[in-house]
Amino acid sequence: MYPYLRLAAIMRRERRLPKMGIYDTHKMSMTCLPVDIDGFMEMNNGRVMTLFDLGRFALSIRIGLVDVLKEQRWGLVVAGSTVRYRARVTPFQRFELRTRFLGWDNRFFYLEQAMWRGDTCCNHALLRTGVTKGGRLAPVADVAKALGVEGESPPFPDWVNAWAEADKTRIWPPEL
Repeated sequence: MYPYLRLAAIMRRERRLPKMGIYDTHKMSMTCLPVDIDGFMEMNNGRVMTLFDLGRFALSIRIGLVDVLKEQRWGLVVAGSTVRYRARVTPFQRFELRTRFLGWDNRFFYLEQAMWRGDTCCNHALLRTGVTKGGRLAPVADVAKALGVEGESPPFPDWVNAWAEADKTRIWPPEL
């Protein structure tokens, strides 16, 4: 089940906090709740993605994207992701969810997210996202302009470029 109460609490809290720059790292302290775990008594991998979703909502509020989306009647979509899991998150452990906007290419926006427990990175995700307008992707230049971002995207780290290039070679639809 989607954590609507967590989402409401996060949205309420984030609206009260100062705005952030688009390239600042958003940090949010969280706790692994019993509803987050699976049969192995650790955070379920699907729940990790759901909590990443909450982190993106929080960042979107703080950088002003949520206001732009409402004003323009735009939506958000995840167009691709890759996740690396490295350390368990168990019930009642506290962790910090970090979300950072990396930039954009000619079609998509890229973000990275991670859950940290102290100095241990538990998992890390790279996401390709889009803003939708009338059921289609809105031009990234229009979205950047609406956010007040001028100029070009900062260069991506090599690993982000490599992932984006590799994903272009993937056949679609898949052959089953």
